[in-house]
Amino acid sequence: MADLGCPDAETHLLKAELVTRIDKIIRQRGLKQVEAARLLGLSQPDVSRLLRGSFREYSVERLLRLLTALGRNVEIVIREPRSQRQGRLSIRA
Repeated sequence: MADLGCPDAETHLLKAELVTRIDKIIRQRGLKQVEAARLLGLSQPDVSRLLRGSFREYSVERLLRLLTALGRNVEIVIREPRSQRQGRLSIRA
């Protein structure tokens, strides 16, 4: 994606994955957007925009806080890479 004019592609993909997880939790809990908005401290239109992929203005930290507002524990683990390559960002559930 960096070649396509998105200089921080890794962060964008990380945010997309976090939003996907947020959407999945909302669906699993059977929450309406109004209910999710109340839990997340957002307006319903903001939840709608977020779930439709408009998350550029959200920081990774803010998305992590939204996950905790939905009752999820968030754990950050820092490890040595398996090879000498540059490290990477990833999410596991």
